[in-house]
Amino acid sequence: MKVYDVIIIGGGQAGLSVAYFLRRSALEYLILDDHKEAGGAWLETWDDLKLFSPSEYSSLSGWAMPKSNEEYPTKAEFIKYLSAYENRYDFPIQRPVKVFQVEKENGLFITKTDKGDFYSKTLVSATGTANKPFIPKYPNATHFSGTQIHSVNYSNSDKFKDKNVLIVGGGNSGAQILAEVSKVAHTKWVTSNEPTFLPDDIDGRYLFNEATQKYLGKTIKHSKDHSVSLANIVMVKSVKEARSRDVLNAVRPFKEFYEHGVIWNDGTKEQFDAVIWCTGFRANLNHLESLNLTENNKINTEGTRSIKESNLWLVGYGNWTGFASATIYGVGKTARETVKEITALLKR
Repeated sequence: MKVYDVIIIGGGQAGLSVAYFLRRSALEYLILDDHKEAGGAWLETWDDLKLFSPSEYSSLSGWAMPKSNEEYPTKAEFIKYLSAYENRYDFPIQRPVKVFQVEKENGLFITKTDKGDFYSKTLVSATGTANKPFIPKYPNATHFSGTQIHSVNYSNSDKFKDKNVLIVGGGNSGAQILAEVSKVAHTKWVTSNEPTFLPDDIDGRYLFNEATQKYLGKTIKHSKDHSVSLANIVMVKSVKEARSRDVLNAVRPFKEFYEHGVIWNDGTKEQFDAVIWCTGFRANLNHLESLNLTENNKINTEGTRSIKESNLWLVGYGNWTGFASATIYGVGKTARETVKEITALLKR
């Protein structure tokens, strides 16, 4: 029976970041990825997605992403970079491998998959959130006769041509999908609060730096004109173009569905052919359920390390696993600290 020092579940940006720092150690590790190719969750995003930071702020540790020909890198460019990153460092990866569950027996983790069982002394879960899209509950949603899809299943605007489309959810995904669909369809945009758009000359670099300073409790300079949040909308080219067409106008949530559309809070009915939910994701932790650690879709951690199961680390799920750990630029720091802790544990 082969026993690895570390098994990493997930071969996206978080898993690769952990692998980058593990390769410097003498530990034997293996990445298990459920995709057929490199790219992680980015493989499941829409065709024309644009990152909202320049290449140098869209890079993993150790090797910068090659400069894009456009202002912001495309989805295809980033996936190509992740593939090249894997090859550059020759990470040990098995794919596609579907992980069913993780068990603990005699001090070892047993990761049960469609390719057999894998044994390890420690475990890093880096499965992210893309496999668990979140759709808020609305009354009578099942009565709606039109199409409902989550942004994770949106590819392009072709199937929405000349239709009435309701786009629900703010943030960069909502704004970019609205910008695209509104070119071919009649759209309305619903957000919980009025969306915040960054000035045209501000992008993800500023967002990350300002949010970091705020998180650390430091004084933020030159931020009088706009609040700081990683949820602020970056004015990429497509969103600027949508602004010129006056389609970036959001309304507050509706009350409920009816067969042909939605009912607003004033009782008015409006017909829609389709709803696109740009409402985010939740942590994909189903494979860890048998360990009985999950509470409210989270596992209590100190940094990235599970408090109840000290040989388990979780990387890339959001701020509860380290500030900005779900971002390309932010995951490196939490990955580095994770590997320091794993190395210290196994060297005892």
